[in-house]
Amino acid sequence: MELIRLKDVTKQYKNGVTAIYDMNLKIKKGDFVFVIGGSGSGKSTLIKMLYREEKPTRGEIILGGLNVAKLRNRKVYKLRRKLGIVFQDYRLLPKSTVYENVAFALEVIGTKGDVIKMKTLQALELVGLKGKIRNYPDQLSGGEQQRVAIARAIVNNPRLLLCDEPTGNLDPTMSMEIMKVLEDINKTLGTTIIMATHDKEIVNKMKKRVVVLKEGRLISDYEKGTYAKEAANSF
Repeated sequence: MELIRLKDVTKQYKNGVTAIYDMNLKIKKGDFVFVIGGSGSGKSTLIKMLYREEKPTRGEIILGGLNVAKLRNRKVYKLRRKLGIVFQDYRLLPKSTVYENVAFALEVIGTKGDVIKMKTLQALELVGLKGKIRNYPDQLSGGEQQRVAIARAIVNNPRLLLCDEPTGNLDPTMSMEIMKVLEDINKTLGTTIIMATHDKEIVNKMKKRVVVLKEGRLISDYEKGTYAKEAANSF
């Protein structure tokens, strides 16, 4: 079943720079897709358009039945409830515990207290941090902080998880730990994952579908498990 469809999408910023040119892309429910490319290839712009941080200049983005391009600002919350977002810099609340950081995502949408507790503990168990619920972010390693961020992103059981360079601040060992967590989420929950990365080693090892961008254009789309090395070497 198709979850995302981009049709003839172009994004041009006010300064005249075009970040995405005439992009067409389809992603099925349950897919795990890497978006790769060098600096300025359009990876982050694509991710931002999917969660409506940016709007396309032209074209159509359909996500879970919603036309993202035409979504009014006051309706963006409807889109964001369908997805989770993980950033490179974690974006945790420094004065809140691990538990509180994850629970906050449910509190802001008015979830009941007993449901918050159940879902928060389930999410933390899935990322392997149930034993550190009382710790604060500065008491955790970078990899552990990113796992908290992932737990927060999935606590509301989103259909889609968007990851923008989630391993960018981590060493290779920590990076692969994060990838194992993401793969478990994809397989266990059936969550569709789109991950922008510049890490060739991860792309080679994971053997997932790989979408390659160059100067704002989609130049290759490799199916899962095929040509991963060639894809990684293309930028």
